[in-house]
Amino acid sequence: MKHFLKETDFKPSELGGVFALAREFKAKRGHPDSRALAGQTWALIFSKTSTRTRVSFEVGIHELGGNPLFLNKNDIQLGRGESVEDTAQVLSRFVHGLIVRTYDHTEVERLAARATVPVINALTDFLHPCQIYTDAFTMIERWAENEDLVGSLRGRKIAFLGDTACNMANSWILGANLFGMKIALSGPAEFAPGAEIKAQLEREGFPADSYQFTTDPYEAVKDADVVYTDVWVSMGKEDEKAVRIRQMSPYAVTAKLFAAAKRDALFMHCLPAHAGEEVEQAVLDNPRSIIFDQAENRLHAQKAIMAVLAQSARK
Repeated sequence: MKHFLKETDFKPSELGGVFALAREFKAKRGHPDSRALAGQTWALIFSKTSTRTRVSFEVGIHELGGNPLFLNKNDIQLGRGESVEDTAQVLSRFVHGLIVRTYDHTEVERLAARATVPVINALTDFLHPCQIYTDAFTMIERWAENEDLVGSLRGRKIAFLGDTACNMANSWILGANLFGMKIALSGPAEFAPGAEIKAQLEREGFPADSYQFTTDPYEAVKDADVVYTDVWVSMGKEDEKAVRIRQMSPYAVTAKLFAAAKRDALFMHCLPAHAGEEVEQAVLDNPRSIIFDQAENRLHAQKAIMAVLAQSARK
């Protein structure tokens, strides 16, 4: 059974097909050209609240001909009255796919280990692979000049600022290696990428030093094609807010810092954005800010991921 728990669950040879399908879905949206999930029900198990993730998946399942079934973790017995493994096996008898947004990454791994239907990681505290594929697709829309979609990413540089130990930073380290991109991260030394992502890189066969980390944000954005940031206080970290803001304030993406990247560099943020904290409003409003294209593309990229997984499950 093929699952999508991390960026590298699709082989390099499969990436072009996923992005081409996302492009097709976007171009033909509104036309009933694909019924990839016709007659299917896909369950969304969410332990964390959500706007873009929930809406994009529910709409995407519907547009592919399927039925979305939202399950708040508090409404089911996952991990409380029933083990994760038993829940995976029971739900596999009822639905055709599981989309999971939770805290502990091992939870999606345990579900996938026992599920007999595809499992998609819609976010954990370790990785957010759907967002990375969305971001890559959004870049491809601007850079691809031929049918070699992934080729348009190779050699490009992304600079990630702020909390460089968060799930988005981890995912972009893994994703940059997969796509052949260069990545530089900059934040406080105590928030440098941790042992978990280094171990993951080793398991994937990537060099442990296949990214640059610096405490100098201007060094990170030099020659960058993309400047990227995320919120400094993620869900579950609210009690650390004051400390995090104080430590990370030198890494806010200001207009001055953005100007230090390439002249045509793009600004990206997975949203929600907190203007005045991790990024200035002037950068969010810059013509080279493509944050709302990213938000829209969650729908198209995730439809492609689901369609490919559903086809694989039928084989």
